[in-house]
Formats: sequence, structure tokens, C-alpha cells
Amino acid sequence: MTDKLIIVESPAKANTIKKFLGGNTKVVASMGHIRDLPKSKLAIDTEHDFEPEYINIRGKASLINSLKKDAKNAKTVYLATDPDREGEAIAWHLAYILGIPEDSVCRITFNEITKEAVKDAVKKPRKIDLNLTNAQQARRVLDRIVGYKISPVLWKKVKRGLSAGRVQSVAVRLICEREEEIENFKPEEYWNITAFLSESKTKKQFESKLIGKNKEKIELHSKEEVDKVLEELEKAKFIVEDVTIGEKKRNPAPPFTTSTMQQEASRKLGFAIRKTMSVAQRTI
Repeated sequence: MTDKLIIVESPAKANTIKKFLGGNTKVVASMGHIRDLPKSKLAIDTEHDFEPEYINIRGKASLINSLKKDAKNAKTVYLATDPDREGEAIAWHLAYILGIPEDSVCRITFNEITKEAVKDAVKKPRKIDLNLTNAQQARRVLDRIVGYKISPVLWKKVKRGLSAGRVQSVAVRLICEREEEIENFKPEEYWNITAFLSESKTKKQFESKLIGKNKEKIELHSKEEVDKVLEELEKAKFIVEDVTIGEKKRNPAPPFTTSTMQQEASRKLGFAIRKTMSVAQRTI
């Protein structure tokens, strides 16, 4: 019987951690999720608080049996899946499969794969954070409710295999609403009047745009309206009543990150990501 069984997500991480701990400690990998919603049906009870129906993932029966056997032969089991919502949910599913109570102090996390961080985590186990677990479950349930019914539409209309979850469906709606605005747009004619004036002494020319008359804004929507205004302006005397002098401060753009560089190269130059990175890494 082993003293400690530590379950992580990836085999590579398991091999590394095993070197740090040694002794009578066994480190194994769950290979990610071991339980999930079935693909054959919605599996969300919308009539009873959206309760999800989980099943063991197909093809992982032997792995699950192996984990159960290892847990049975260990004095202490630690769930060391990733320190995020997904990892917390995987730990919760592992606890269910292995028969570990929810309030058991079995969860350990570390943000770096070093000997000190791993050993320190083993000394400070905690309970599974159900808030993080429920947050991941809510996301998964929402994905299923939205995507399970919309994705087949994409398969028929666009391409087989595409998914439309909580993010994609909102994006599609925004695009549709924008398209409706474009289709319903009614073009409206408008005119601007600009005069090029010059100082009486220096003859320096400057541009002046018509805004309004008698402190009232003027909107011009036809050539006839423009002609009437031009007739008045031809007889008008232009006087500069006030000059405002100010300073404008402009900050330089921040340095490029890889992401912003790729975006600008695509937007301004039409470069693909591969071409952008090739040019950026080219030595002169």
C-alpha cells in the first residue's frame, strides 16, 4: 500500500512530480475529464433546476478502474488537477468516481512545477472549491443548452462539425442584427459648405466650415437649400470674433505584442499570421 496517491491531469506532469516526491508516493494522470455530458442527448433537466446528467467518458473505463484500484491501495489521495475552474471540476468528478466525500481535505494546487511548490502544496491540502466547480458546470450547461440545438443548423447550412455555443451564438446574433440595420438603412442626403478665407494683412488662407445661423444649427438636405445659403453668403461679411488657442496631448501607441502586431499586419497589410511572424523574425 502506498502512503500518498496524487492524481494530476497529464502524464508528463505526473512523471515530473514523481521525481520531486519519490518515496512511497504514486503519481498518476486522469488524462483530463473522466465524466461528461453524453453526446447522444441534451442531458440537462430543464424542468428541475437544469440538473446535468453525467456519464463516464467512453473509452476511459480501464483508466477509471485503474484509478479506483490505486485509490483503494493508498492511505491518502490528493487531487492535483489544474488550478482553474476546469481543473476544479475535474477534481470534483474524480472525487465522485473514487468515492471521496465533497468535504474531504483532498485538493492540492500549485502554479509552478517546481520541487518547492509541489512539496508545499502537499503540506496544505484543502477542500474542493464548489464555487469554482459550479461555475464550470454552469458554463458547460449553457454550452449544451445553446449549442446542442443550434449546432445542427450550422451543419446543414454551413459545414459539418462546426459548433455554436454560448459565445458563437451571441456573435451570430450580433451579426444578424447589424445586417438588419444595414438592410433597413435609409440613405439621407446632406451637404456641407466650406469657405476658404484669408487674413486681410498676411493673406494667409484658412478653412471655415458653416455650422449654423444666429446660433442655430443648419442642416442642408438638398441643392436648393444650399443655393439659398450660398446667395446669402456671397453678400456676407466675414469677421473673426474670437480665437481659442489650446494644446492637444497625444500619447504614442504602446509597443506591439505578438497579438497586436498580427492584428495590425492583417488589418493594414492583409498579412496572414504565418507571413507576419516570418517577416518579424527575419534578420536584416
